[in-house]
Amino acid sequence: MELQRQLSAIPAERRRGLRSFAPGATNATLEQATANENRAPLLDLASNDYLGLSRHPKVVAAAQATAASQGLGAGASRLVSGSRPVHGELEAALAAWLGRERVLLFPSGFQANLAGVVALADRHSLVLADRMIHHSLLTGVRASGARLQRFAHNDLAQLESKLQAARRSEPEQRLLVLSESLFSMQGTSADVAALTGLCADHGAALLLDEAHALGVLGPGGRGLGHNQPEIALISGTFGKAFGGGGAFLAGDALLGDWLLQSSGAFRYTTALAPPLAAGALAALALIQAEPRSEAVLQRAAHWRDSLEAAGWPRPPGIGPILPLLLGDDLRALELQQRLEAAGLLCVAIRPPTVPEGTARLRLVLRHDLPAGTLERLLTALGNPACS
Repeated sequence: MELQRQLSAIPAERRRGLRSFAPGATNATLEQATANENRAPLLDLASNDYLGLSRHPKVVAAAQATAASQGLGAGASRLVSGSRPVHGELEAALAAWLGRERVLLFPSGFQANLAGVVALADRHSLVLADRMIHHSLLTGVRASGARLQRFAHNDLAQLESKLQAARRSEPEQRLLVLSESLFSMQGTSADVAALTGLCADHGAALLLDEAHALGVLGPGGRGLGHNQPEIALISGTFGKAFGGGGAFLAGDALLGDWLLQSSGAFRYTTALAPPLAAGALAALALIQAEPRSEAVLQRAAHWRDSLEAAGWPRPPGIGPILPLLLGDDLRALELQQRLEAAGLLCVAIRPPTVPEGTARLRLVLRHDLPAGTLERLLTALGNPACS
């Protein structure tokens, strides 16, 4: 069979598998144990729970109370009987926090990104996308039927050249630019102010994916797109710094109504589970009341300095994602196994998730990591020359 032939062609170092993890008994916030294995808990340096809110008592209590009073699921689409008061409360709170007129909730970030692209582009459009954008955005481009051009990662000069060429070729063509404020596998950030200005100069709509930045980057954790009203849509998720699940799109009132009226990705799906919405609302209140982002960024800078001083390539960016570029798939897997043997959970990221020859360890720093974590990591990594 063709599928069997294609599966057999995947080299061993590229094959994926599922591993189950359960919270460790000694410290459920910080440690995970591989399920059904007789192994000591691993200190989590892999998840995107940047602010440590997934087990915050107020977040958990809000979700539990809503589950007890309203049930686990919404039971229907928002346009049927799935809308709950907590959905409207969360949308209003996010809109006020982000300075946007309208927010719509989605069950997943993948769904929100697909909906956002389809709302802003059609088969007559040209989409210009950063080469490292998330797969969900590329899926949205395919669904829209638009033509796609890629520009080199965070290369605004190349983007400008492509925008100029597009305007010369078809002056009235609909243009959409796709980028992210914190790239999940690179740890890098776009120059959002310059990007926004460039799009405005050429009459291009901009969809900015802030999934990994919200709660961590920008004023008060509002993301790098905050105070940039020219951005057509911001997408964000609750599965990272908010510690839960679900997602949203934020824009102006006109675009919000267009999504409500036209988006199949919004219309034909069961609404975000009310407990998740309640948990996200509680997490947002904590992000506003107890800022943690500055401490995370300061710690991230210290980790980058220390890794570089130890002889490792300095992880790019300023946020809590610190990729150690290794190049070779097997080397990345071997280093992952070495860290696990030392009690540290960190995952090797290989192609096709990242470009060929750029396999890496994706280290993730969280607010609630215990003192001494960096020292444990450096000891486990050892001498890069011998790795």
